[in-house]
Amino acid sequence: MNVTRFGVVASLALGLSLMLAGCERPPVEVDQIGYRGLGMEQVKNPGRQAKLAAANQPPEALPPADPSGPKAKNIYKNVKVLGDLSEAQFNNLMAAMTLWVAPEQGCAYCHNIQNFADDSLYTKVTARKMTEMTMAINSQWTNHVGNTGVTCYTCHRGNNVPQKRWFTAPDVKVAGRLLGNDSGQNRAGVEANGNTSLPYDAFTPYLLQDKEIRMAGTTALPTGNRQSIKQTEWTHSLMIHMSEGLGVNCTYCHNTRAMAEWDQSTPARTTAWHGIRMVRELNNNWVVPLTSIQPANQLGPTGDISKINCATCHNGVNKPLYGKSMLTSFPELAGKKDVVAQR
Repeated sequence: MNVTRFGVVASLALGLSLMLAGCERPPVEVDQIGYRGLGMEQVKNPGRQAKLAAANQPPEALPPADPSGPKAKNIYKNVKVLGDLSEAQFNNLMAAMTLWVAPEQGCAYCHNIQNFADDSLYTKVTARKMTEMTMAINSQWTNHVGNTGVTCYTCHRGNNVPQKRWFTAPDVKVAGRLLGNDSGQNRAGVEANGNTSLPYDAFTPYLLQDKEIRMAGTTALPTGNRQSIKQTEWTHSLMIHMSEGLGVNCTYCHNTRAMAEWDQSTPARTTAWHGIRMVRELNNNWVVPLTSIQPANQLGPTGDISKINCATCHNGVNKPLYGKSMLTSFPELAGKKDVVAQR
């Protein structure tokens, strides 16, 4: 083999190895979840599952606190949300929240340790609102979270700010393009859309705004049918995020021979429908109103606060923490159905 041919073969071999490096390592496991012949299967990679399992273990629960005794609001000053808990319950929950959100900084992350009643730190005001939001989820969104519920740890996982979050993407002018911008898509290296050329911010229209999520029109042309391939791409981008965020295939919610038909979909599709609306409400009623008190380094390129998406809680698995309920150890976060966001 001459030098030139050897170089070509070597280059092809290198290219092939780089391509294969992006593929999932076999073997994979397949679970059939529907009738045969419909492609109703969930594909799992044991290697990835091991990593996900390690990343989705709840921390050890603290011993339960005594609900009797004096109320926290009668012992401490400026307790606006958790004042009806006993002193023991209140301190137990504060200790847990410290481990869930600020294990390194401790109480000083939210509190002025010279005056715990002081509200001057934005982190304390934010934590108070997020506590109320958690209680609202557990009491008002059981059609999505069921009896499993959520705690601060569901999203934070020991981090000050949840790692899975998103900002509204700015409009980007691209030199040399015929239309002068990228039309919100065709950007490389975007995890949210699975590194595809699809729209890279499907969160703003669907998880903040209330745009229709659909691929097919419900009326005939030309009256009222505004569905198009471009709109389908935005929907597909959101679906990719949901699939990646929950670690599932499309068939987790949909019957592949009738993707749009609700009566042929799995029960998970209804749960997901409620989940989308839950996330939208949380972003608008609880998260966005906190924008004005955030420091500049916590805001995105358009000046917006980081927001919630499906991956924030799910972290790559179909049920956060594989469905293990931390709420049973912290019923103080169960909340009441009349909790509303106070602006």
